[in-house]
Amino acid sequence: MDSADGAIGSALEDAGPTQTVEASESRRRVGTIGGLAVEPRLQAMIQAGRYHGVELDPNEFRRLAGESAPSAAALAQWAQNAGMWARGIRIRWRHLLRFQETGPVVLLFEDGSAGLLTSANAEQRVVFIKDPFAPAGTAPIAVDELRLSEVWAGEAVLLRANRGYVATDAPFNFRWLAELVLQERRSMRDIGIASLTVSILTIFPPILVMTMVNKVMQFHSVSTLVLLSAIMAVVWVYETFLGYARRAIIAVVGARLDTKLNLHLFSRLLRLPLDYFERHPAGETMYRVAQVYRVREFLTGQLLATFLDLLTLGVLLPFLFWLNAPLAWIVLLCAGLISLIILAYLKPLRHLYSRVVAAETWKAAALGETIVGVKTVKALALEPQRRAQWDERVAETGKWRLEFARLSNWPQTLVNPIERFMVMGTLMLGAYWAMDDLSGYMVGGLFAFMMLTGRVAQPLVGLARLVQEYEEVSAAIGEAGSVLNRPLEIDGASGGLRPRFAGAISFQDVTFSYAGTKIPALSGVSFAVPAGTMLGIVGKSGSGKSTIARLLQGINRDYSGFLKIDGTDLREINLRHLRQSLGVVLQDNFLFRGSIRDNISAGRPGLTLADAVNAARLAGAEEFIECMPNGYETYIEEGSPNLSGGQKQRLAIARALIHDPRILILDEATSALDPESEAVVSANLLRIAAGRTMVIISHRLSSLTECDQILVIDQGKVMDIAPHTVLLERCAMYRQLWAQQHRHLDSRGPRTALTPRLVGSD
Repeated sequence: MDSADGAIGSALEDAGPTQTVEASESRRRVGTIGGLAVEPRLQAMIQAGRYHGVELDPNEFRRLAGESAPSAAALAQWAQNAGMWARGIRIRWRHLLRFQETGPVVLLFEDGSAGLLTSANAEQRVVFIKDPFAPAGTAPIAVDELRLSEVWAGEAVLLRANRGYVATDAPFNFRWLAELVLQERRSMRDIGIASLTVSILTIFPPILVMTMVNKVMQFHSVSTLVLLSAIMAVVWVYETFLGYARRAIIAVVGARLDTKLNLHLFSRLLRLPLDYFERHPAGETMYRVAQVYRVREFLTGQLLATFLDLLTLGVLLPFLFWLNAPLAWIVLLCAGLISLIILAYLKPLRHLYSRVVAAETWKAAALGETIVGVKTVKALALEPQRRAQWDERVAETGKWRLEFARLSNWPQTLVNPIERFMVMGTLMLGAYWAMDDLSGYMVGGLFAFMMLTGRVAQPLVGLARLVQEYEEVSAAIGEAGSVLNRPLEIDGASGGLRPRFAGAISFQDVTFSYAGTKIPALSGVSFAVPAGTMLGIVGKSGSGKSTIARLLQGINRDYSGFLKIDGTDLREINLRHLRQSLGVVLQDNFLFRGSIRDNISAGRPGLTLADAVNAARLAGAEEFIECMPNGYETYIEEGSPNLSGGQKQRLAIARALIHDPRILILDEATSALDPESEAVVSANLLRIAAGRTMVIISHRLSSLTECDQILVIDQGKVMDIAPHTVLLERCAMYRQLWAQQHRHLDSRGPRTALTPRLVGSD
């Protein structure tokens, strides 16, 4: 690649049209990283990421539909997915002059290329730009506003590493929710202003009614009636317009809060350790997490409505006292009595509601377990047992819901007569006092007072009910928090080492125990294999074979001893980088809805169809894929009903191979295959192993005979490690396992079988 002088200098230092065209062609060059073609804009982002200690993977970049060149939004999203803070923006020249001591800023040029702004000099009115493909140590070029404007229209990407505490790491509680709502403070301010204005306008109709009764009806003033009607029409128009605007803003705020809650929820779920999902039923988790939506309804419903009603109360209550102070005190006393009744029932209602939540959780767990295991239910005819369990869960839930409904019925029963008296009682008392008013002016005031009584009493009663609603929402937050506030996988999103793996693996006195067990799954395991080794792992069930694979994937990191890859302790490696660098095939692999091509290239959107075909060929899947109606575009439904077990397994192997991992883990990957499929995979095993380290866990010793080393493990301890022929000679346990699996080759003849006969024959 040319230096920065050739790529950017000639474009920015020379103003002539010929030089500008030549520079434009130079900037459109495509570089390579590890043999992969990289566009200039991606290369600029990679260089900026390295400055902040983050290695961006070009394979993870997702180009937005219809883009000829990577957009600022797509580039920012790419960096955010890698754990950085990033934002695509449009800025002016004067803003660039402020970037004097900051990290690099990616400037996106109009021809689809990019440059790195490294610093600026406000006194000389120049900025310093570097070609992203320039060799290390190349000095940036000073560029003034005129020359930069020829190739740059103001589009840029700002990025940096995340700093410490971020919102996604905060506990899910009321404080987090309050901060979420405060982020919409501008919209909330607009809602408050609209509500305050509507509250003031609410005063006009009662005043007009009072004036109409006291002036128009008493003195038969038609001109006053016309004036009052005109004022009323204007008030109605303004009130209608403000009401529409307020509802529109509330809808926008609700949509934003809902979006942020959903994004936070999904992000936290993905960051939970696998151990949590293995110990908790899917139905239970889904029910608890679904309580987030109850919280959202509370934030945008009862809470917001009560807040707006309190604004109305602050405006109307003084006016109510001005109209009739004795009646206003009656309204306040009734509202206070209602609040005391509701508060008295809060504690017993909270206790019963916790029983309801527990019953609902178990019911959801039973439902989810049945749906997930429906194949087993059907195969073993377990419908009666599952139905009996479901009936029991439904009965338990119904019992506690009925108890909760009965108890919550009492405060409502006690509150209803007080609410009636607050309206009708004040009306009767007002009428009695109005009869003593010889002037008749109190009659109009009574009409106005009754019109406002409901508007004043509603916020007071709503405030008391809000406390009850808060208790239920608090329980919902606790349910959601029991999932979302679990310890996350230890992985600073942008922290940790990101080495390039060769594939050497070393266990040094590694001991590990699963939570809740006293017997260690691995006890003082020590072995080492160089890069490029095909390592087989054998042992009896429960000996710790899969635990070794889990530790290699970073699923469990709370072990003692040292586990190193290429000499780097695994706990120091960025977790996302580690897993992206591994290829893993399990015994039971999950395929997502989508085409075969999408499943093979899952997580690697930058790869092409040719890459998918090569991976499928290596995994022995090409033959059956090409026989399908739509080939690589054949759609796979949930559960993969249109694929056999062997086909699913070969697709999983292709998915693991597509990014050419240096370490490939096959955890019982061939145990579910039919003999034909296993033969295809085994035939390709040596080709698959070329140039990479392979860890093959298998019960079938015959599939491991070609391995360079075979690790024999029993009860979490290493018994021996050596090639197949050596183990047969010196390892008694391996020899025993081999003999058990090859008894059919015993020289003794087959035992005499009983002669079959038809039932009922003579």
